[in-house]
Amino acid sequence: MYSTDEKMGIQAKEHTQNKKVMEAGKPERIDPEYIRHGTTGIIASRNVVTAEIVQPMIQPTRTEEDFAAHIESVISQHPDKKHIFIADNLNTHMSETLVRLVARLESIDETSLGIKRKIGILKDKKTRAAFLTDSSHRVVFVYTPKHCSWLNQIECWFSIITRRLLNKRASFKSVGYLEEKIKSFIDYYNQYLKKPFQWNFKGKLLRV
Repeated sequence: MYSTDEKMGIQAKEHTQNKKVMEAGKPERIDPEYIRHGTTGIIASRNVVTAEIVQPMIQPTRTEEDFAAHIESVISQHPDKKHIFIADNLNTHMSETLVRLVARLESIDETSLGIKRKIGILKDKKTRAAFLTDSSHRVVFVYTPKHCSWLNQIECWFSIITRRLLNKRASFKSVGYLEEKIKSFIDYYNQYLKKPFQWNFKGKLLRV
């Protein structure tokens, strides 16, 4: 089972001044001025059992083709096993490209899928989601309720990489340098830091 999502708009900001090192009674200080070099993003899946970040795509775009390519890459690691992906309700997570990928992996004739915005499985977001959540398939998607994407564990991991690497103290001289640092962090995380999250919030019913 995988927890899947994207984190886009990650800025490559370079501080214009060197940090002022801490002194007795004074913390490290950072000048707030910086140069923007552009943005990139991460499309990632987190194995909820092993906690490994699997086949991350580090790039500035997140088209439906990009997302489907990431899903196919994850599946290719264990092509004969069943794969369950937890995702939010973003339109690229219920796209025509993704439906066609799953149909191909399930050996379903693509001519039976219909036509987007007209008829059949491809007609609209609702019909595509119904196909992608079919539990009889070897590749199944489970969607979080609307406005509840925070339930997806990958969001917790995005918080980790933000605090540890992409925080306001960091400085990146180019988008390429930023992407290298993200890849290095993921490699380090997978080798030394990964561990399954322990969900301990039992929840409360809200009083209306």
